[in-house]
Amino acid sequence: MPHPNDRIAALIGARICHDLISPVGAIGNGLELLELSGQAATPELSLVAASAADASARIRLFRLAFGDAGTGQPVTGHEVVEILSAVHGTGRISVEWQPPGDSPRTAVEAVLLALLCAETALAGSGRITVTCTDGRWRVHAAADRLSPDPALWNMLDGAAPPDRIAPAAVQFLLLPGACAVANMNLAVQHAENELEIRL
Repeated sequence: MPHPNDRIAALIGARICHDLISPVGAIGNGLELLELSGQAATPELSLVAASAADASARIRLFRLAFGDAGTGQPVTGHEVVEILSAVHGTGRISVEWQPPGDSPRTAVEAVLLALLCAETALAGSGRITVTCTDGRWRVHAAADRLSPDPALWNMLDGAAPPDRIAPAAVQFLLLPGACAVANMNLAVQHAENELEIRL
């Protein structure tokens, strides 16, 4: 079973995302009103619009990955694809989410945490593919060069966490507990130019 602190972390994540999504959305709405009023598109306004859209997409992603998944509601494949496309659409890491239908929120949380773990090994560029066959999820990452941090990845095999973990790596702490909640069996395989997380 997950540690009680995992539940507290999920509630904190949900609270932060809930409180931030409205003001970030308001920025986007304000920019749309400026456009409708005839305000000329300038590089500055375009930058603000792009940044607001990126922030909104990341908040939605973090809400699913780090928020409270205990409500039991399903998540549509369309919603996940929309979020991942907004986050990674113009970056050097491409993400393909293949499962088309609805999935349990607890499963989506675990898979997104695994995806965030995989991102850390790609050294800024590469491709991640998410599939689900007969209820078994697979997060596959490939790149010309992988740079996984052994101290982090060993945690997914049951090793004790290092003394200090950067905030950008918190998903490694949370993934085993999320898998336990979703009744998933976590397994990791590494190769020279690819890695795979099975859940």
